[in-house]
This record gives sequence, structure tokens and C-alpha cells, in this order.
Amino acid sequence: MDNGDIEGGPEDNFHAPIGRKYRPVVDNDSAVLEMSSMGPSGSSSSSSSALPVPQAPLKKVKVSSQENMDSSTVDVEANGPQRESKLELFGFDSLVNILGLKSMTEEPFAEPSSPRDGENIAITHGRPKSSDVKSGTMMGVFVPCLQNILGIIYYIRFSWIVGMAGIGESLLLVALCGLCTFLTGISLSAIATNGAMKGGGPYYLIGRALGPEVGVSIGLCFFLGNAVAGSLYVLGAVETFLKAVPSAGIFRETITRVNGTVVPEPIQSTSSHDLQIYGIVVTIILCFIVFGGVKMINRVAPAFLIPVLFSLVCIFIGIVVAGKDRPATGITGLSLASFKDNWSPEYQNTNNGGIPDPEGKVSWNFNAMVGLFFPAVTGIMAGSNRSASLKDTQRSIPIGTLAATLTTTAMYLVSVLLFGALATREKLLTDRLLTATVAWPFPAIVYIGIILSTLGAALQSLTGAPRLLAAIANDDILPVLNYFKVSEGNEPYIATLFTAFLCIGCVIIGNLDLITPTITMFFLLCYAGVNLSCFLLDLLDAPSWRPRWKFHHWSLSLLGASLCMVIMFLISWSFTVVSLALASLIYYYVSIKGKAGDWGDGFKSAYFQLALRSLRTLGANQVHPKNWYPIPLIFCRPWGKLPENVPCHPKLADFANCMKKKGRGMSIFVSILDGDYHDCAEDAKEACKQLATYIDYKRCEGVAEIVVAPNMSEGFRGIVQTMGLGNLKPNIVVMRYPEIWRRENLTEIPATFVGIINDCIVANKAVVIVKGLDEWPNEYQRQYGTIDLYWIVRDGGLMLLLSQLLLTKESFESCKIQVFCIAEEDVDAEALKADVKKFLYDLRMQAEVIVVNMKLWDAQAEGGSHQDESIEAFTSAQQRIANYLVNMKSVAKKEGTQLMADGKPVVVNEQQVEKFLYTTLKLNSTILRYSRMAAVVLVSLPPPPVNHPAYFYMEYMDLLVENVPRLLIVRGYRRDVVTLFT
Repeated sequence: MDNGDIEGGPEDNFHAPIGRKYRPVVDNDSAVLEMSSMGPSGSSSSSSSALPVPQAPLKKVKVSSQENMDSSTVDVEANGPQRESKLELFGFDSLVNILGLKSMTEEPFAEPSSPRDGENIAITHGRPKSSDVKSGTMMGVFVPCLQNILGIIYYIRFSWIVGMAGIGESLLLVALCGLCTFLTGISLSAIATNGAMKGGGPYYLIGRALGPEVGVSIGLCFFLGNAVAGSLYVLGAVETFLKAVPSAGIFRETITRVNGTVVPEPIQSTSSHDLQIYGIVVTIILCFIVFGGVKMINRVAPAFLIPVLFSLVCIFIGIVVAGKDRPATGITGLSLASFKDNWSPEYQNTNNGGIPDPEGKVSWNFNAMVGLFFPAVTGIMAGSNRSASLKDTQRSIPIGTLAATLTTTAMYLVSVLLFGALATREKLLTDRLLTATVAWPFPAIVYIGIILSTLGAALQSLTGAPRLLAAIANDDILPVLNYFKVSEGNEPYIATLFTAFLCIGCVIIGNLDLITPTITMFFLLCYAGVNLSCFLLDLLDAPSWRPRWKFHHWSLSLLGASLCMVIMFLISWSFTVVSLALASLIYYYVSIKGKAGDWGDGFKSAYFQLALRSLRTLGANQVHPKNWYPIPLIFCRPWGKLPENVPCHPKLADFANCMKKKGRGMSIFVSILDGDYHDCAEDAKEACKQLATYIDYKRCEGVAEIVVAPNMSEGFRGIVQTMGLGNLKPNIVVMRYPEIWRRENLTEIPATFVGIINDCIVANKAVVIVKGLDEWPNEYQRQYGTIDLYWIVRDGGLMLLLSQLLLTKESFESCKIQVFCIAEEDVDAEALKADVKKFLYDLRMQAEVIVVNMKLWDAQAEGGSHQDESIEAFTSAQQRIANYLVNMKSVAKKEGTQLMADGKPVVVNEQQVEKFLYTTLKLNSTILRYSRMAAVVLVSLPPPPVNHPAYFYMEYMDLLVENVPRLLIVRGYRRDVVTLFT
């Protein structure tokens, strides 16, 4: 082989491994490396220019580059066929094309495209897809998180919280909330660094970790939290504006008394009607801005942070110089006396505006303070929401998020100390804009900072919430959300209108202190979901769990989730129950109506590990009869042909469901594909998919398996030996009776059928053969009459148990059970009947017992005098067996060998053959006499006689089932499946 032969061209036929699809390497592929080698002929095999090496003309070997390969030229010696044969041994798939990595960067199951997908990580023709300028840690994560965390609560509520809760409890409050968000940030960092992260924020993280149901339920709650947060920011901006410009208020409220005492100067309180009117107008304006597009918002968003930071500097400067340059009533400056006076809490009733009033309807305590303050520490998801625009997601999100959390928490702790030492408690409680009062050099800076920061945060909420809703809708999980779907690159206008409608509804409430606990619940629920996701993934520690962020542990995530739940119940146990009930309802709705796919979530890993542990616990020891479940192996391959694209007899799944109590249990549907495994592997996979689809369509709990084998006998022998694990191996083989074998002259069926039964006996598997499968009723066809059991041999109670399972199905629930005990003539019939009745009573089974005496073989007087419809079948069977025996003897005489059948020697005792025929004749006559109108008949399966030809056994069976429309032939195995004991 010449080196030039290795060069890939468009016409090359590459066979990629199953599940991956490689395209051939072409000349214009920029990902190709030229591997220089000396050709034996000294001439170039390609017209392309070779590398400038001062030697003989070179040949090219094009090799695909991997991500971790050095970009420099790779020199490979290919001076002889020995080197070439080594490459040929591995095949071209060993030279991995970089395009092969595309399947690893995408999710294994195709999902609808949505705006949350962000920039594709796909590699096109060896070049990364062109994208916009990426952001770093500072501007991509730290600044957005800081902007979302520092908001209206700090400016207009924080000093009031210090006055109400005191310095001591305020420090505890900040530490508690800060610890909660810090632990959540650690969990977020671990999940976000465990692979490529798409848009969608916490919905994407939680959904991929805990499954679609949990992801959608928490994602929708987080959407509601963001939508309500928009109203919080709008109300904060409007309240600040009305405080700064009191003359703009249409309605005014004046308070002259605080706690029953006349105040020196009347306190102007913002009217709720003003908040509603201005809030609705501002929300509508912001909605129009959002309709302008996200690009414009992203350009101006960083500008909103500058006034915020500048106003914070002015506030801290003002606190330092307060009481000196601009003395004011109630502001003492940084005073130790004020610090001591404000250390302890002083909770009291207030009006809706937060002004202390003994007749106020709003009461406050530490729990209420938590609900009011917690929105001031939210916003840690802002960086993860921008993952598509980050240069290095796995580095920027942990550092930026945790840095913003620590920075703001430290600032809040310092502010508690400063505000507590700055003013009297009365000033802290009555001046809602104390930050503006003390700001240096004038309050207008704080007013401008508050308004711009809150409007910017409101824009972010009205921009992010609709996209979150659109991302959930585009995953096509909830059909009811289809109205909010958007194609890639389009704006979610309908979702934006819906978000604005929710925001306006909350603005109409007009009370900031009532809205903030609502947001707190939804955010805490989301944070708990993130912590639980990390806890589950960390605890399971699947091979795919390899986050780059190493500073995490499942105990920290569990503590974070527990802290979130504790804070929720501290705020309001009733609203916590309501929020959890809402999430549970969404979860239930998604699980019932949703079309969720497999996202490789942590629960799947948990189920897998739980199954492994359960399997090890079960072991391989014999299961106690009380814990015995039927695990049927449904042999789908018919005796004959089915219509095209029908993988299994339509009634087999109906019968399999009849073997389960209330649908519990597992069935294994198996079919055999004749041929060579290497040639038929792809056909087997396609057939397995069709069979699995059929099982789902029939709503039968089970799995599908297709086995490729040279013939049916070898395939079944392999199945019966290897199928299943431990005590989860199938214990009953179910198949259709081959009624067509004589009609279609299928001479190979007897040997195969007998071989399968013998394999089941050797493997200690029970056998259930269904005769009349075409007439088996489905779940809507109600049957009447009796279920008749012809109990001949001890089978561990399997036949009795099957009859009880049939009664649990709607189609057979109106039937009654009759047990026919087939006995020899010398058996005491009454004693046997009493024993069987007692046995059935102890087994809690209701059935009528009938004892039928079968005459001994020696009493053949009636043999020739049978005058029923079975005689004709009996005579025909005798004649066919005699003809078959004559043919066997003639063949053996001609070849000079002993009698041979089915490729092995046989011994024919003609008297024994007659005996077996007569026995089946008597049994068939008895069944026709007593059970002609039965809904279904169960009879013991006789084992194939040793050294008898398979053809003879088929004649025995045909005579047994003659004229019986619906029959189950049952053989138990060496163990009990029912027990008398509790």
C-alpha cells in the first residue's frame, strides 16, 4: 500500500463505530495535518505542495487533529509496508477527525433548538464557529452579579431593618442569608464546571441534574420569582422618585404621630395609589424597551452599575462625616452610645408604609426580617445566565460568583455596624431613605443611583424571565407552554407580554414589603434545587461527574439545601407549604402530561446504583415464595410469519400483562434473528427499537432484546442460559403453540419446539404455552364462565397462581375457578377433594374442586369404544405415527444404521407410543366434556419423552389440544411459588 492511499478523499467509504459518524477527510479541510514521509518511489502522490524539507519529494499523509494535539507538524516515518500495516490495523477511526468531537460537545439526544442554547460549541470544518466578543470574569460574571445583588433593599430598607432588628440580630440575619448564598454559589460552581453549560440558568442546571420534571417545576417557580422581582424593582424606583420629588405625587399621606406621640415635623408617606399608577406606566415603558431587543439592553446594562458604585462611595463618605458637616435631627454620627442603644432588637407594629404605629396591621419579627432582607442577597445566578457569552465558563462562573457574594456580604456586615452607630432608632425607623439623607455631598446622588440601579435590574428581570420561559417551552416538555416557543434568534414577544402582565399585577398590589417575601420563597426554592442537584451528583459520583471546581463536598451542598428550607419556614411556614405544593403540582403535571426525554440526570444514576445494590442484596439464592414475582420471557418469534413491521404477535403483550398483579413486574420480550452477528448487528438494533416501541404502545412494563444466532434452537439456548442477572433472571418462558406446523408442512418445527421445552427443563425455567393466542381477549373484552385447571402434576402452585393473576384483570374478573384433580382410579376421590379444598383455603384461593378418575392403562376396554369427537383425531394421529415409523425404518435399513430422528438415535416402543396417545385422548375428552364453555383452560405440560422423535411428541400435543379453543399448557419448575404461611 502506498502512502498516498492513506490520503482521504470524498469518495472514501469510512465505517464509523455505531453511535458516531465520521465524514471523510477532504483536501480543503483546515483541521488536517500534513504528515511528511519518504515515499519509496520518490515522487509525490498529491499535487499539493509539500513541507519544505531538503530531501527527496515527499508524500502526504493527512491526519485529523485532536484538541489536545500539538499544532506543530507531526513527522511520521512510513518507509515501508510494516509501518503502513500498523496504521491499517487500527483503521482510519484511530486517526480521529476533529469533526468526530462534535458528538461529544452536544447532548446525546436531539433537542429542539432554543435561545437558551447560546453559542454552539460545534466544530465546523475544523474551525470554531465565529462568535461575538466574549466577556471575562470581571465584566461577564462579577459585575452582573454585583449589579443584581446590590439593589433597592440596601438603599431604602437596610437602615430600617437595622433599626427594627438591632445590630446583633441584623449581623445574624446577614450572616445567615450570606451563608445560604455562599453555599449555593459553591454548588453552582461545581455543577457549572462539570462540562459545557448552555443558557437557561438554574433551569438548565437543575433539569440536567435532577431530571426534566424537577427542572421544569423549579424553573417555572424561578420564572415567577424573576417576574415578581421586576415589580419589586419598579416599585423601588417609583418610591425613590416620589421621595425625591414629593410634588409629583398625585395622592399624599401625612403622618403626624409615631407610636401615639406627636412628631415635630409631619412625615410624608408615599401613597399606594401613586405607586400603582406610576408603577404601571414605568412597567409599560420598560416593556417597550425590552421589545427593542436584548442587544441594546446589554450595551447599556454596565452603565447602570456606575451610578450604583458611585452612590455607595458617597454613602460611606457621608456616614463618616455625618454629624459634623451637616448635623440633622436623629443623626448622631458614628457614636458608641447609638451603637449600644441600637444593639438589641425593637420589633413593633407598623402601617403598610413601614412607619411605626401601635394600631398598624403589620407586625414584625426576626422571621419577617429574613423574608424582607433575603432579596438583597439574590442575584448569584446572573453570571450563569450569561454563560454563552463567557470566554472561559468553567473559570469565570466560580470566581466571579463567589467573589461577588463575599464582597456584598462583607459590605452588608460593615453597613450594619455603621448604620447602627450612625443614628437613633427613631431615625432609623422613620427615615426610609436614610442612605440619601447622609449621602455626601447631596442626597440627589443616591436618588439617581437608586432609580438607575432599580430600573436596570427591572430591565434585566423583564429580559431574562421571558427567555427562561421560552427556554422551558422550547424543550417541548409541557404542551401548555407551546404558545411561548420561539425559533432561534427571535425575540420571545409573547413570553415578554406574559411577564409584563404578571409584573403589572404585582405592581397593582403596591406594597413592597408584601412582595419581597414572595420573591424570597421562589428564589430559595431555586437555590435549594441547585444545592440538591450538587448533593445528588456529588454523592453518586458517577464517572461523568468531574467538575473543575474542586472545593465542594456533598455535605456542604446538603447544608446549603437544608439552610434554604430552614429560611423558607422561618419566613412563613404557610407560604412555604404553598410554594412547595405549587412546585409539586407542576412536577406531577409534567410527569403525567409531559414529553420529557432522558437528560442523563442524577436520578437515573441513582436508580442505576439502587438497582445494583438491590441486585447484590437479592443475590443468587432462592427467593422466598412470598417474594416471588413472575418474570416472563416472552418468546416473540412466531411459528410462521407476521405482517411486515409487526415485531411481535399483537396478543402476546396482552397475555404478558395478565401474568402481573396490577401491572407490577417485568417482562422480557425476546426475538431471534437468523444469521451472522457481524452481518445482522444493525438489523438487530433496528428490530429491537421496533419491539421496544411495540411494548410501549401496548403499555406493558418490559424490555426488548434481539439475539442474532445461526438458528432458532441455538439462539434460544443462549438466551435461556444468559438472560438476566442474579435473581432478576426470567423464571417463566412464554410462547405460542405452533398450531400451523402441520397445516403449512413446517417439518423443522417439532425438533425446535421440543428442543426449547427441553432447554427450559434443563435450565429450570417454568413454561407457559398459549394455544389459541389469536382469540386471547384484550383488556376491554370481558369474559364470563370459568377458568378451569387440570392439575395433574405438582408444579409448585404455578398453575394456581396464574389463575389468581388472571382474576385480577378486568377481562377475567367475572370468572370463577374450577380445579380438576386428575387421579388414578384407586385413589380415594373424596379424601383427595378434601385435601385439595383445605390446601386452597390455606392459600386464600376461592375455587371449586372436582376430582376426575382416569382409568389405568391396563383397563383398555373403552379404548375402542370411545364415541366422542376426539376419536377421529386419535385415529388420524395413530396413522400418521405409523407412516412416520415406517419411513424411519426404511431409511435406517437403506443406510444400515439404527433408527434416527432429528439427527440423533431414537428408541421406539410402539406400545408406549399407544399409551401416550391414549392418555392424551382421555385428557382431551375430559376437557371437552367439562370445560367446553370455559373462558380459559389450564393443563399441565407433559415433558417430551426420552428417546422419542420430536414428531411423536407433537402428535401427542396436537391430540391434547384438539378442539380446545383457548388453552394454557403449564409446566412448573423445581420450587414453590406459593406458600401457606404468612
